[in-house]
Amino acid sequence: MGKRAKVSGGRLEFIPPQIPTLVEQPPEDEGWVHEVKLDGYRTQIIIDQGGVRLYSKNGHDWTTKYWPIALAVELPCRAAILDGEVIVTDERGAADFPALEAAIWNEPSRLVFVAFDILHLDGRNLAPLPLLQRKQALWQLVEPGVGKIQYSEHFEGDALAIFRAIEKMGLEGIISKRADSRYRSGPSTTWLKAKYFEEADFDLLGVVREPGTSPMALMATLDGERRYVGSAVIALNPSIRDRLWQRIEKMAGPPPKGVKKPGAQWVEPGLVGRVRYLKGEGPLRHATLNDVRED
Repeated sequence: MGKRAKVSGGRLEFIPPQIPTLVEQPPEDEGWVHEVKLDGYRTQIIIDQGGVRLYSKNGHDWTTKYWPIALAVELPCRAAILDGEVIVTDERGAADFPALEAAIWNEPSRLVFVAFDILHLDGRNLAPLPLLQRKQALWQLVEPGVGKIQYSEHFEGDALAIFRAIEKMGLEGIISKRADSRYRSGPSTTWLKAKYFEEADFDLLGVVREPGTSPMALMATLDGERRYVGSAVIALNPSIRDRLWQRIEKMAGPPPKGVKKPGAQWVEPGLVGRVRYLKGEGPLRHATLNDVRED
């Protein structure tokens, strides 16, 4: 069910977000619009007489964590609830998830909120309105631009063509939404998520650390053969990364057969990495190492 914004003492309350269903391919029938899937943290902004507050998708108050965004909210309204994503962008302007956690702690000025829905505006509950009417209200409020609060454009037309274009750009995927659908909290089939990225566990063969470049993890299959499949940018938080370096020193091993990587530090079997990579056959592409554990 769609949830009306509750008002308590003049203050609006958090609305649990609508959650898209994961599908293999975007819908091809008419009546859908498509948005780039933003690789960040789902976030809700509430504006009311109590000021500006930002909430995580589970309803935790993260205003102090996202303080530069809270300070930047200067929208022409008295009260509103915006649904969107907090991201950090790379040099191409694409969302850079590995950099997001570091930015929250070290460079919060890099954080941006991209709004894709509006659920409440100046005393009006907008959740029952069709998606495109809500997007129109949101566009008039936020107005596309390059500030801290941005508007998420949508696309109409051939979903597969959009999906392929997004893949070529190295982006994660698309969210397809029924143009006439109301906003409903919880899992939803009127919002569908098609991703080009997936995650899997691989054997860590070794690492390459060179000055001036991102450290890379050299990954192999977990089937016992330790067959090299490609490299992944090491996107671990500093404490986990430091522990990884210590383990590599202790578990140093000989280079695997048939793999030549100048400057690599090789390790014995026993370290398993969780890697996020672009779907497809062959070697890892656009891959990041997001976690490491001892097998």
